[in-house]
Amino acid sequence: MRKDSSHMVFMPQPADAGNTQNMFIPARHVRERYKVSDMTIWRWLRDEQMAFPQPLYLGRYRYWRIAEIEAWERAHAEKGAA
Repeated sequence: MRKDSSHMVFMPQPADAGNTQNMFIPARHVRERYKVSDMTIWRWLRDEQMAFPQPLYLGRYRYWRIAEIEAWERAHAEKGAA
């Protein structure tokens, strides 16, 4: 795990600066990113219309691929613009 001043990012493999495919963020950072509660994320995960990315579980901890989160954001931005 790499730790910088404000974020912990799980990287199973070394990744170059532009490649977020193999970078993960924990549930806490997903909540902070969208300013929502854990219950809201739980609801998003169960709402098929939201199509929120499913996390990977390591024990009881949840991690999301940054690339999947960013793709979801782009898809929702396009829906909002249409």
